Amino acid sequence: MSAISFAIVGCGHIANKHIEAIRNIPNADLIAVCDTNPERLKEYTEKHNVRGYLSLEDMLEKETELDVVNICTPSGLHAPLAVQAAAAKKHIIVEKPIALTLEDADRIIQACADNGVKLSVVHPNRFRPAVMELKKLKDQGLFGKLSHVNATVRWNRNQAYYDQAPWRGTKAMDGGVLMNQAIHNLDLMYWLAGPVEEVQAYNATRLRNIEAEDVSVAVLKFKDGTLGIIEAAATIYPKNYEESLSIFGETGSAVISGRTANWIKHLIFEGVSEEEAATIIERVDQDPYGTPGHQRIIADMADAIREDREPLVTGQDGRNALQLVLTVYEAAEKNAPVKWEDSKELVSTQQ
Repeated sequence: MSAISFAIVGCGHIANKHIEAIRNIPNADLIAVCDTNPERLKEYTEKHNVRGYLSLEDMLEKETELDVVNICTPSGLHAPLAVQAAAAKKHIIVEKPIALTLEDADRIIQACADNGVKLSVVHPNRFRPAVMELKKLKDQGLFGKLSHVNATVRWNRNQAYYDQAPWRGTKAMDGGVLMNQAIHNLDLMYWLAGPVEEVQAYNATRLRNIEAEDVSVAVLKFKDGTLGIIEAAATIYPKNYEESLSIFGETGSAVISGRTANWIKHLIFEGVSEEEAATIIERVDQDPYGTPGHQRIIADMADAIREDREPLVTGQDGRNALQLVLTVYEAAEKNAPVKWEDSKELVSTQQ
């Protein structure tokens, strides 16, 4: 089996997860990294024994055998870099969120389609064992008609976190708790409960000295009538407290939670014995983290290239999660319900 070669753009914190993942995937090679900061670039090239470039243009020109570009920069830079790499016929893995505007997300998706390259967005929580069990049960129809779903993120990101870099917490380059921390849970909510029809919301910046929101609450109506509740906060004292995803239906209920949503806390279905439910919970408890999500996504990209198929997490998936965040922003800004099909960019939100 031929090796798939990867290069990383952006040598920040998240790049380490990509590097570790690539190192743990058979027939996957990290061949180069790129960053505009010479000191950080030198640190990564020496530590990981790979070639380094100060510009993406230079890397794309010289790394002729490169297959995949992993974009790990601040979110506001995703679109121009992804479009440039796609134009060079490189497949793209882009960190979440896919972009900060729908226009930029569409630019990325279109560039990949026009150049015949594959695109995957890093929504790694889909591969948590508890989430995969929940998805399987939902697809089997065991919940019946849904009444409502709930996505909660009660975490702590203190001021020191935002002060690490000048772009953190800005609307143009980063976003707030919805765009950064809660977008994973919002991706799962959309993936499990289906298309959204309408959103109402409140956002606030209560405790952190940042431009974007540090707390948000929203209610959703899905196209099939299911209701949804979002609570997202980076303000929980003194540390991360809870991440949870709950689904309640006519014939079943399930809750996954914990400090991170890795454990099934409640599982009951009509026609499923307590013993069967306990077996599912025990299976998750034996390995609640599973194979790291970044590794699953990067390995899937390699397989998608070899098999010439779409990745499991597509550009459209990334766009859906982004649109949900932006629709919450718009509803909060307007202080009024916003229909999904009517949602649009708010200039005041993004500048």
